[in-house]
Amino acid sequence: MSDADTPGVSRADAAVALVRVSRWIDAGNAHRDPEAVTWGRLAKISEEHGEVIEAFIGATAQNPRKGLTHSMADVEAELLDVAVTALGAIEHLRGHDGQALAMLDEVIVRLEQRAAEANGRALP
Repeated sequence: MSDADTPGVSRADAAVALVRVSRWIDAGNAHRDPEAVTWGRLAKISEEHGEVIEAFIGATAQNPRKGLTHSMADVEAELLDVAVTALGAIEHLRGHDGQALAMLDEVIVRLEQRAAEANGRALP
């Protein structure tokens, strides 16, 4: 996917926005012990994960008392919240150097390479 694949949002713009949001979160917690701030940033990922599960249960009506309460679009949105929260935590850990999205790109490409090696050929 290139920057042209997402009209109006470049990778560079997204990286800058992620850093700004991460700094904003840290500024709101500046009165806390630095280790507690890090714990909070990491724990937030688990909280967001729980919201994915809640949305999926609601999208598949697994709770008969509540029935259908969410959509698969809600599940997707919650999954993206997990991803953004994790990327923001990486920015926090790295001192907001703006590299979290580039790091993600590298991980995705390495994963595809490992999968292709395990597959014995390039992935379709």
